[in-house]
Amino acid sequence: MNDVDMPGWKRNVGLFLAGQTISLFGSMVVMYAVMWHLTIETRSGSVLMLSIVFGMLPQAFVSIFGGVWADRHHRKFLIMGSDTVIAVATLGLALLMLSGVDSLWVIYAALAVRSVFAGIQTPAVSAMIPQIAPADQLMRVNGMFQSIQSGMMLLAPALAAVIYASFDIVTVFFVDVATALIGVGMLALVAVPRLVRSDAGEPVSYFGDLAAGVRYIGTNAPVRWLIILFALVMFLVGAPSYLTPLMVTRTFGDEVWKLTANELFWGGGMLLGGILMASVGPRITRRVRLMVGSVLATGVLVAGLGVSTNMWVFFSIGLVIGVMFAALNTPAMTIVQERVEPEMQGRVFGFVGIVMTVAMPLSMVVFGPLADRFSVEALLVLAGVLLVVVLAAILAFPGARRSLAQVDAAPEGAAPEPVVPQDTAGLR
Repeated sequence: MNDVDMPGWKRNVGLFLAGQTISLFGSMVVMYAVMWHLTIETRSGSVLMLSIVFGMLPQAFVSIFGGVWADRHHRKFLIMGSDTVIAVATLGLALLMLSGVDSLWVIYAALAVRSVFAGIQTPAVSAMIPQIAPADQLMRVNGMFQSIQSGMMLLAPALAAVIYASFDIVTVFFVDVATALIGVGMLALVAVPRLVRSDAGEPVSYFGDLAAGVRYIGTNAPVRWLIILFALVMFLVGAPSYLTPLMVTRTFGDEVWKLTANELFWGGGMLLGGILMASVGPRITRRVRLMVGSVLATGVLVAGLGVSTNMWVFFSIGLVIGVMFAALNTPAMTIVQERVEPEMQGRVFGFVGIVMTVAMPLSMVVFGPLADRFSVEALLVLAGVLLVVVLAAILAFPGARRSLAQVDAAPEGAAPEPVVPQDTAGLR
């Protein structure tokens, strides 16, 4: 499907991206402000740990069912409903705190509600993009979305600091409510066709749909290997991304501007990568080769972080890793959108959401305690070497090579073919 078959797609995509930008801004401002508020008020590592648990684990769990709902119900209304509930929960928290109720458990409850509905919203967002954008423009739209997310990572901390320092945490909550409602209003103007399933009219079985999604991923080798590759990268790059501030402090000094520069270089790299994917990505036909090359380069660069003795070289490597991450993430999302049947995309993206939500915190569970016993430099080198070794091990499987090559076999501009279930007996 191209832009001739989808008239008005530019308007719809523009409204969608603008609304998501505004809504994402509010969500990220709240994330940073809550973290700072809890840090200042409690100075407790346990409190921060619990805030992460309540803010992330519900999303990981609900993403399983969120993917099923995204394939069963109108995705646009799921997104709008989730944003509205999140706004109501945030408004309730703001009003409670204004009335003097500032118990930690109230904040934890609000974070959990936000996380639950983020687990419903996220698969629907990714699965809805192919419904409003032509197939030959998916790479560009995903690149733009990646750029927006990265841009918010750069802007949100600064703006959150200004709002929080000038007013208070309750004002931040009201800002989030306003941005969420604006985002809902803009999405309401987007024309999204209702998804017609091949099994329409049959009895609804959510657990049956969930099992079908698991079987789909398990029996479709290209999708399975893409998710495995993505999970490994998230796990082995997650720790370096979290540990680099620790290395900066230990090796280059604990000045705030150095820590800020480190974050800016990583975020700037992802922003630059998203822009590159939006501009040149649609002309790239061998997307799996781009992903594999990005993973290989990331492994070498992560190891390079560990041997860097110059601070600006260290920062520059972080910037390039950010570019490589965008060069992995954008084609991966596009491939799933192109090659997975529309009625199955919600469930597939639900499992992708679980990978993204769980892999990086799990990485810190493994590497974080090691950073107290060994140097961060050694751990970065280890993570980089492991990434290269694991990639080589994956490519050593003939089935993996065939499956990934199958994804690259589609000629440019061809209509995406559904992924045919593969016989995976030879891979066991």
